[in-house]
Amino acid sequence: MCENEKKKSHSIEMTTGSLWKNILLFSLPLMGSQVLEVLFNLSDVAVVGRFADYMALGAVGSTTLLVTLFTGILIGMGAGVNVRVAHELGAGNKKGTEETIHTSLLLCAITGLLVCAICLLFSGSDAVHDEHEAGTYCIRLILYMKIYSLGMPAMAVYNFGNGVLSAIGDTKRPLIYLSIAGVVNVLLNLFFVIVCHMAAAGVATASAISLYISASLVMIHLLRRTDDCKVSLRKICLHPKACKAVLMLGIPTGLQNGIFAIANLFVQTGVNSFDAVMVSGNAAAANADSLIYNVMFSFYTACASFIGQNWGAGNKKRMLKSYRVSLTYAFIFGAILGGLLLVFGPQFLSLFATEPTVIDAGMQRIRIMAFSYAFSCFMDGSIAASRGIGKSIPPTIIVILGSCVFRIVWIYTVFAHFQTISSLYLLYIFSVGNYRTCRNSVFCCKF
Repeated sequence: MCENEKKKSHSIEMTTGSLWKNILLFSLPLMGSQVLEVLFNLSDVAVVGRFADYMALGAVGSTTLLVTLFTGILIGMGAGVNVRVAHELGAGNKKGTEETIHTSLLLCAITGLLVCAICLLFSGSDAVHDEHEAGTYCIRLILYMKIYSLGMPAMAVYNFGNGVLSAIGDTKRPLIYLSIAGVVNVLLNLFFVIVCHMAAAGVATASAISLYISASLVMIHLLRRTDDCKVSLRKICLHPKACKAVLMLGIPTGLQNGIFAIANLFVQTGVNSFDAVMVSGNAAAANADSLIYNVMFSFYTACASFIGQNWGAGNKKRMLKSYRVSLTYAFIFGAILGGLLLVFGPQFLSLFATEPTVIDAGMQRIRIMAFSYAFSCFMDGSIAASRGIGKSIPPTIIVILGSCVFRIVWIYTVFAHFQTISSLYLLYIFSVGNYRTCRNSVFCCKF
């Protein structure tokens, strides 16, 4: 089998064939990649939770929101790369594909460096503090954030490579690369924490090293390719047209992710108004959100990729069907995983905490969140579809008004009135009820 044929064997055909089969085959490896990416952070939290005490766990949970704020920007840039490359590939534009890829690599690298610098500046801010015992760990957490932020450039480069490979239907290689980096991450976590007694600094160092491993592997592959998606270091430059197109998609998508994190910081402030046990239980239970949402995110990436290529190919009928199939899969997986979490919640929480009171506190969140995952797909899937046709600004505005602003208003009205943890968690279910606006925005884009 020749090299080009081997590359094609790793790719999923997007413009022809069964969408039910191809979207599932595309999403399953990507799902594994998304889960492994979440496990980077979960392994940090698990090691701290098992080898420290519950107050440290609560503090790490608070810091994770700030990490999510900055990494969301990098994920957004990768999503912009994915759509633009898919558009050019679907249109059969070899020159446009080449210019988009080399421009995107430079843009993502610059963004990663900027995010790293900003994260270093913000790591010492009051945002990582809370009002309870977990505040005693702030010095350790600031060090954690500073070390972790050094891996941001690598994360940016990996998301670039993942965006390119997903655009051509290759989701298996990112899974392989993240599997290798994930194993290294877990081993280094245990080594630095148990053997070297580095605590938070140890898990941050392990994560940063793993990020550079995954970025190196994806770049080595792209440098060795022989097709239109090959990366040549000599061709890296900013092509104005490609630069504008990627930024018009990447920046709004990154802002969406960042704004969600900001809104969740307000939620964290509400959680911090309770005792340290509730803070720790919330931090443990919140790990399920990342896990389930990232599983569902694989279908949103499939939605944007399939719609992007078919948009470039001018196949509007197949675009609409891609949206519906992706949405159906996301809903099914969200419902199943939410149900499993509801049944096996205590066992899941025991991975991050040992105290029964902390596990009971975490279950208060899970009993409410388990019902919101499936319905969130209507909003997130519609946003992905809009991104697939190059419309990223309207969904961003809708998300800001319909979800993030709604959550902040809820905190200062409903939660301020009842002052119970249940009234705080219920905002997640009611905020995803704004999906109809997002869905209608997709159908208004004239598929």
